[in-house]
Amino acid sequence: MQTNVYPALVLNADFRPLSQFPLSLMDWQTAVKNVYEGNLAVVHEYDAQVRSTSTSMKLPSVVAMRRYQPLPNRVMFTRFNVFLRDRFRCQYCGEEYFPKELTFDHVVPRSHGGVTCWENIVAACGPCNARKDSGLKMKPLRWPQQPTARELMAAQRSFPPNYLHESWLDYLYWDSEIEN
Repeated sequence: MQTNVYPALVLNADFRPLSQFPLSLMDWQTAVKNVYEGNLAVVHEYDAQVRSTSTSMKLPSVVAMRRYQPLPNRVMFTRFNVFLRDRFRCQYCGEEYFPKELTFDHVVPRSHGGVTCWENIVAACGPCNARKDSGLKMKPLRWPQQPTARELMAAQRSFPPNYLHESWLDYLYWDSEIEN
């Protein structure tokens, strides 16, 4: 059985995702081990099972921590989160791209003292990134800033990943308004 085929969504003890950006997932082997050791409680299961010589167990699709873990106040700075913040659009030409077609671009290039941080990195397509090179003349359509978790959540709802298991949906977006 492949490791990444049956990931488990990891919830904190309050049943909120441990992390949404990136989504807190655990491979099935680690989830089973932690359930067996008593660190996690199974909330939902897949139909698939894992067997040993003496026992069998359905694979967990949602697990919850037994002890509450304090959450960080800031959104993690990752390549995917930058692309999500920028809505998978090149911040120079405005065209939408797949994540693998986008690159990071330093608005103020490192050669001019720019740093790698939320306020200086934008998503850029290859042609725009090459055209800008290490110059300062091209300006982004939107000046970059650190997003809040709520802003990334709104962006994520616009681009739902195709790997969300149906048992996870009740635990994601729990703080969004209920739609009529």
